[in-house]
Amino acid sequence: MNYLDEQFIKNITQKKLLEKTDELSKEFALFSEKHDKEGSFPFDNFERLKKEGYLKLTIPVEFGGAGASLYDFLLVQEKIAQGDAPTSLSLGWHLGLIMHLRETKKWEYTTFKNVCEDIIKRDKLINSAATEPNSGSPARGGKPETVATKVGGKWIINGKKIFTSLAPALDYFIVPATIEATGEIGDFLIPRSANGLSIEATWDTLGMRGTRSDDLLLHSVELPEEALVERKQKKERPSAQGWLLHVPACYIGIAIAARNEAVQFAKTYQPTSLTYPIKEVPEVRRKIAEMDIKLTTARTLMYSTAEKWDKVPDDRAKLAYDLAVTKTIVTNDAVEVVDLAMRVVGGQSLFNTNPLQRYYRDVRAGLHNPPSDDITYKILGDRAFRD
Repeated sequence: MNYLDEQFIKNITQKKLLEKTDELSKEFALFSEKHDKEGSFPFDNFERLKKEGYLKLTIPVEFGGAGASLYDFLLVQEKIAQGDAPTSLSLGWHLGLIMHLRETKKWEYTTFKNVCEDIIKRDKLINSAATEPNSGSPARGGKPETVATKVGGKWIINGKKIFTSLAPALDYFIVPATIEATGEIGDFLIPRSANGLSIEATWDTLGMRGTRSDDLLLHSVELPEEALVERKQKKERPSAQGWLLHVPACYIGIAIAARNEAVQFAKTYQPTSLTYPIKEVPEVRRKIAEMDIKLTTARTLMYSTAEKWDKVPDDRAKLAYDLAVTKTIVTNDAVEVVDLAMRVVGGQSLFNTNPLQRYYRDVRAGLHNPPSDDITYKILGDRAFRD
């Protein structure tokens, strides 16, 4: 590991966790190009993650998990993304949701405990399927067109969700639906084995192809009454969700990989016009320095925000704006770092055999993960003129 890896390690436990994750990340990097070209889900990567116990990283200690802090979680996400970004983002949704439920205690104790034990004992994967074709991201306040109807003590769910990351591998889907009788929005826990549940393979995108965020189709899916795990409450102001920092952690991990690729290229590439490698060219060194400044600035903000979240749980509600700012700054800096790396490498960065073109495509997806920049600017602008 280089100094970029060591910059934010605070103790020996984190160092060991990062060293272990680094080995996995290097394994995943060997197959990144293959999954990107095929648009295939990295099943093998997840088998390795399961074997090494990563699915239980954020599960509470009382249930047999590692009970990882947000800070530790981000270290893992950032490092895995350096090897394979879709694997990192996909794992992040699973681990992040577990962390969110652990901290908010929104579900019934027994329900959450049973899901956690299923993850530990049977390597189950869970994610939310919330986005819809017409309403878009739930972050924009759209009401789900997916409908839950109560019939004879059972719930009947009908609807369609898009952007369902990990779709080919998920065992549990958390699905928001409008409750027909009351107009409320409820979260329903749906097992993959439910009759009427199917996946439509629609994910054919420019970047993050390996997440296989396909469509979830729900046709008269019948569920028991306890499948309703949460009734949503309307919020007047943005809520603080620290777990969503796994998103910028993934994209800054891509940026680190791009920076490292550019540095390695500069060490070895020597055009005929020079008698030395381009690492000696002042402008190349300036661009590398600019990348390192952006990375250090963005990561310092991200990890300091995570540290605030971990250290003072009672103050978490105050961090909603900090979290939104962090996501916006880190993901935009990640895009800029990848662009600088490509400028160092030049035209060779455009070849399909060069990982930089994949980093370029993958990193841009971060701009569309929640909260998007315009939402961040709006809530900050509203706050400025509230008083």
